[in-house]
Amino acid sequence: MNNIDYKKVKAWPFQEALKLKNRVSKINNKKIVTFETGYGPSGAPHIGTFAEVLRTNMVRNCLEEISDFSTNLITFSDDLDALRKVPEDYPFPDKLKEYIDYPLSMIPDFTEKYESYADRNNNLLKSFLNNFKFDYNFISSTDYYINGKFDQQLLKILDNYESIINIILPTLRKERRESYSPFLPICKKTKKVLQVPIKVVDKKNGVIAYRENNQYKETLVTGGSCKLQWKIDWAMRWSALNIDYEMNGKDLIPSFDLSSQIANFIENKIPSNMSYELFLDEKGEKISKSKGNGLSIDEWLNYGSSESLSLFMYNNPKRAKKLYFDCIPKSMDEYRKLFISLQNQSITKILDNPLWHIHQKNIPTNTYPIDFTNLLNLVTALNTTNNQTIKDFVKIYLKEEINVLDEKELDKIILLSIKYYKNFIFPNISKRKPDIKESQAIKKLLFEIKNLNDEISAEDYQNIVFKVGKEIFPDDLRKWFISLYQILFGSDSGPRLGSFFNVYGKKKVLFLLEDTIK
Repeated sequence: MNNIDYKKVKAWPFQEALKLKNRVSKINNKKIVTFETGYGPSGAPHIGTFAEVLRTNMVRNCLEEISDFSTNLITFSDDLDALRKVPEDYPFPDKLKEYIDYPLSMIPDFTEKYESYADRNNNLLKSFLNNFKFDYNFISSTDYYINGKFDQQLLKILDNYESIINIILPTLRKERRESYSPFLPICKKTKKVLQVPIKVVDKKNGVIAYRENNQYKETLVTGGSCKLQWKIDWAMRWSALNIDYEMNGKDLIPSFDLSSQIANFIENKIPSNMSYELFLDEKGEKISKSKGNGLSIDEWLNYGSSESLSLFMYNNPKRAKKLYFDCIPKSMDEYRKLFISLQNQSITKILDNPLWHIHQKNIPTNTYPIDFTNLLNLVTALNTTNNQTIKDFVKIYLKEEINVLDEKELDKIILLSIKYYKNFIFPNISKRKPDIKESQAIKKLLFEIKNLNDEISAEDYQNIVFKVGKEIFPDDLRKWFISLYQILFGSDSGPRLGSFFNVYGKKKVLFLLEDTIK
């Protein structure tokens, strides 16, 4: 432990960690603090699932920083849950449709790469988490139910059956109340998860009965013969896994409150909790696994760095945010700005900086030497996807030596910028023709540049652009620059024109300008 006053650190993960520390410090002989994130593998993991693990892990890192507690992060997959509907983005919807109401872990993987449908989705999630170097323990619901690891809690729920039912029923529609049961039997014949009324037969030995073909069939609640409804399942896991901290989306606040009431009849274990706002797609709709809407993790990482994705997740977790492709350049630029701001900061300021949390306490020593937006503008202006050409232009544009490590980072973001340019900028480029006044200004600009010698500096070019602008657009110089960007590059902004013209070369600049007024 050190002498840092962590109460002065305003970063939200530290605030959460302080709250958690105060709570768990009151528990006798507490040595390990356990964090949980839950995942329903009914569809491929979406970016919200990843965000929950990332944010939870940030709180975990802060707790380790401010205390002597050991920590454990559990990623729990509810893979014994039944498939209720076919995800819109699944490649074999007709085949999957035949397995409605089957446990996710007992549905074949039609891609033929994994043991089951759930195993496919679980592995997709683990792959993302491994790429981000998270330290976590993956737990399968199927494994814990079938191997009796939840049996103690299941019997406790059966023993308090009436009390739990009385909590749940008032929250349900009238028609749902008639068929509701905390236990969902798994039919031995069809293997389907049944949503049927049950009759408690023997609490001591854990036996219930349900109607099938006008007769009662008895089954144990233990050993994987039944699964719990999810709100009760959630409360049960807090006790079985000894969970101290868990986040959830704002839409699940009522569910958390309900599960907290249920937990009082199991082992009275209710974790410290933070609710976060949901991610929205470009239309403002909630991102959903079944719909497959919104931006996926793979899509972000195809055009932006993993650090920029983590930064987007870190920022304002209690504010709803639209998640679409325009967010990527902004987040890339913000990351670089935060990296630069770290220089010569106090330890408190460093702990407040999102990069400390994004990089799990180990902030790198280098980053890319140019803003991503500037790089995109340069690629757009050059109208090229050649890596080396872009790199050469960047080096000249920056007018400074780039060290080896920064150059490696530059290589990475040039590849990202080319992909982004190809997919989002190039298809929408729409250079416009200059009007009479603008044509007059461009002719004047051509005349001035032609009369310069071949050794023209970036400042020379910039001064000429200013000079012509002041003559033709004396009352609105900004309009002159926007006009040039629209005419030359098809956008409202771009690289500093003096620097770009200097890099591009006199001959090409003259050709570019002449082409606009032909």
